[in-house]
Formats: sequence, C-alpha cells, structure tokens
Amino acid sequence: MPHQIAVITGAGAGIGRATARTLARAGCDVALIGRDAARLEDAAAELAELHIRTLTIPADVTDAEALERAADQIEATLGPITLWVNCAGAGVSGQFVELPPEEIRRATEVTYLGTVFGTRTALIRMRRRGYGTIVNLDAISLPRPLRSIESGARAAIRAFTESLRPEILHDGDRILLSLVRLPAINTPRFVWTRNHTGKRLRPAGPVFEPEIAAEAISRAAFGRHRDVRVGLSGIGHRMAAFLTPALLDRRQADRAYHQQLEKYPAPDNTPDNLFTPVSGAHGAHGPFDHLSRRTMPVLLTTTLRTILTGTALAAGMGTLLVTLRRKR
Repeated sequence: MPHQIAVITGAGAGIGRATARTLARAGCDVALIGRDAARLEDAAAELAELHIRTLTIPADVTDAEALERAADQIEATLGPITLWVNCAGAGVSGQFVELPPEEIRRATEVTYLGTVFGTRTALIRMRRRGYGTIVNLDAISLPRPLRSIESGARAAIRAFTESLRPEILHDGDRILLSLVRLPAINTPRFVWTRNHTGKRLRPAGPVFEPEIAAEAISRAAFGRHRDVRVGLSGIGHRMAAFLTPALLDRRQADRAYHQQLEKYPAPDNTPDNLFTPVSGAHGAHGPFDHLSRRTMPVLLTTTLRTILTGTALAAGMGTLLVTLRRKR
C-alpha cells in the first residue's frame, strides 16, 4: 500500500476536523480544505504533535477550478492523493416556501455540487494511477420537514455515488467510492445553519460526537467498505415509510417540528456560514455535548448487512419449512 495522502474538505470544523485528527493518528499526511484560513491553520496545529505532514488550502468547494488548483498543489507538496473525504456542507432550515431561491441554490451547491466537484477532482488523479479511495457522506434519518434542501442534497449525493460506481468498475480501476451514512452528529452546524424557523435548532433522534463519524469514515476507507451505516437509528422509520407512508407523514407533521427546534427563540442577526465563514474558534464539537453519545454504535458495513440479511432469510425459510411439515 502506498503512503496515504488524505484530503478533507470542510476540514476547519465539525466532522471534517474530527476526521483530520483520526486520519492523522492513522499515519496519513493530511491536506485540509475549507473557506476559513485561520480555522484551517488552527486545525493543522492540532496535528503537529502527531508528526505528520499537513497542508492547508483555503478554497470554496463550489469552485471546481479552485479544487483543481488545490489538488495540484497537494500532489506537488505532499505526493499522490490516495484518499479524498468530502465533508463540506451548508444548510438552510425553515418552511420551504419561505426560503429565498438564492439560499436554496447556495445550500445545494455547497452540499451536493461540492461533493460532486470534490469527487471529480480526486477521481481524475486517482485514475492516472488506478487506485484510491473517495468517501462521501449521507444521512440515515428520514427526510424531515424544515430540512428539505439538505434532504434533497443528500439524496442526490446518494444517487450520484451509486451511479458513478459502475463507471469505475467498467474502467477496471481499483478505486473505492464509499458512502458513509450518518445519524445526527454534534457539530457547529446547528449554530451556523441559515435559520428561518425563529427557534434555535437542535438535533433530532440519537446524536453522536463527531469522533464517531470520523471513525466510521476511517473504517470505510481502510476497510474498503462500499457502504458503512453508523448505528441502527432510522431503520424503524424506514420500514414505516415503506409500509405506512401516509401514517408516517402525519407523525412527522405532528412531531418532527418540536424534535428539531428548541423552546427558546434564536437570537436576532445570528451569523451563519451559508455564504461566508463564521469567524471565531469553532472546533469539531457543537453545543450538544450533554446529549451526545460517545460510545461507538454498531457499524453496519455492506458485508455485515449481507450476512445479517442472509441469516434472517435462512431463519425465515427454516421456520416456513418447519410450519409446512407440521401441517402435513
């Protein structure tokens, strides 16, 4: 295996920052891409004691040419890129009809096109050598009201990733395109998402620390897993969406609003990161450490899901055969 040169977008805070620490501890040299130069330097300083090489490059992931220039600089300075993790994202919360078109466009461009452009930049260089790993992020929770734009962008990332995999297989490259499906993660996004609800935002459902997401990304990359699902949350909702979709719609209409909003009003003129970075020292964690779970949940990889599904089917067939024999 060649020495690992990892690139992380959205590396200044949140999942990206936690992922930088995890990959650096694994011995990777790390290139950090984000919009806030000072925050990137602060993130790189955290890695100094790990004795790996770092490179910080301020860039907006919606600018495809900027990502190309960043990748060229990374390969000239650190070496061939072997791992690229697309963590950058931006959101806007509120009733859909109240969201300005320019905010819808911007949030979609950062989250979806940022992943697409990052994947393209990495894939062009990895194909020259025939190997590498790209990790994209998805959400395991159901699409929720007030988050229609983010939900649409994540669904688009999922479809994009699944559509691209056969192209890579067709070309015969040893390039892994992995999708890590995450529950709610305690990051600063709940503070700096563009917010039209009038209330402070909060995570819905089980919430985990960003180090859990970073560990899942690391296992996806080094374990060469096609998919990694973090935890079992959302499985029941997915089954309900399949079996009783109208009932689930009503349940979400009744409960999903207060699950995502705190009782307290959001302060006026709260800065957000939709168009420009929020200044100040923001790390990996958000304001919900008191709610976050720190223990690693079950990681359902493609292989494990296949085994569990096969076991369940075999058990079901066995039960059916026993029942039929008894009836005879």
